[in-house]
Amino acid sequence: MYNHPMIDHFKQINGTTLPLPLFFPDATRAVVKAVDNEDVVNTGTQGVLVNTYHLWRLIPERKMREIGGVRNFMNWKGGIISDSGGFQAMSLIKKGGGKITDEGLWFKPPNAPRVLMTPEESVRYQLAMGTDLCVVLDEYTHEGSTAREARESVERTIAWAKRSRIAFDQTCEEWEIPKDQRPYLIAVNQGGKNVELRRECNERLVEIGFDGYGHGGDGFDEERKLDMALSQIVVDSAPKNSLFYGLGVGKPEDVVRLARQGYQVFDCVIPTRDARHDRLYFWKDGVQVETNDFYVTKRAKTTPKETYCDCHTCRNYSWEYVAHLFSLGETLSYRLMTIHNLRFYATMIEELRYTLPNQIS
Repeated sequence: MYNHPMIDHFKQINGTTLPLPLFFPDATRAVVKAVDNEDVVNTGTQGVLVNTYHLWRLIPERKMREIGGVRNFMNWKGGIISDSGGFQAMSLIKKGGGKITDEGLWFKPPNAPRVLMTPEESVRYQLAMGTDLCVVLDEYTHEGSTAREARESVERTIAWAKRSRIAFDQTCEEWEIPKDQRPYLIAVNQGGKNVELRRECNERLVEIGFDGYGHGGDGFDEERKLDMALSQIVVDSAPKNSLFYGLGVGKPEDVVRLARQGYQVFDCVIPTRDARHDRLYFWKDGVQVETNDFYVTKRAKTTPKETYCDCHTCRNYSWEYVAHLFSLGETLSYRLMTIHNLRFYATMIEELRYTLPNQIS
């Protein structure tokens, strides 16, 4: 059953708006790999996600502000969102050489000394980038966490969310960012597979007050499918005029499932990464998202004769030729396959806007 909140447009900091839902492919280091901005725009993709951790490590905050933010840096005119950088930092901690403390994330980047990422630092850097949506730092509740570990991750997530809220407001005042030009600030729900803990987490985040709420952490069931009961908690326990964000989602069927629950913002590396590894997305029986069985994945040399796709690649090249390029290691194949996958996702989002019930603004 559809359960949409009362918001139908995504407002950019420059005052323009984009229709919801939106899917943001990863422009991790301020670039969508293998393609340029014009390629991305021509697929119908309306926004990208940049990675706070990677850019924070590459471009100091002061320099980022001097160049006018990441939008100006990469000459991107569409929507742009940023993550907190926490997932990448925690991945390094998991590999050793770091730790999670109440202060923040201590970790050692490759070939660099140990550094500290705090909730305040993450928010300030995202504001320096000038993105349309910022995500507060949270502690990921890992799969297999004990009840005590899950509780600790939630408590730290709440504490960091409070600090992030304060840092966001103070930095906006310090940098004289008008209220109508401030990005959305999104908090992330944690708690693993514990339904009550996740509900408590979201209710406490709502008490702090954010523009939207994200479904994070280990949100999969025993069959490694998205646990829809857990994602529903975020929508049910937040104001209906909130933005709802499926962080890292994802597979086409999961985007559709969450959109039906009321989620409007999605990001994932899947379409671009899969393209570079010869994994392509095709409509199964025409362009439609009414069922969850609406697409197939193929390698370039095994693509269906009818692609139901109007992308640059499908209109101008045979898939036999693209497969030939890929077999030779030609970088053109990465561009052509990335364009195709991005167009598939953009078309899916366009279909969702058309098929979901009208939203109330």
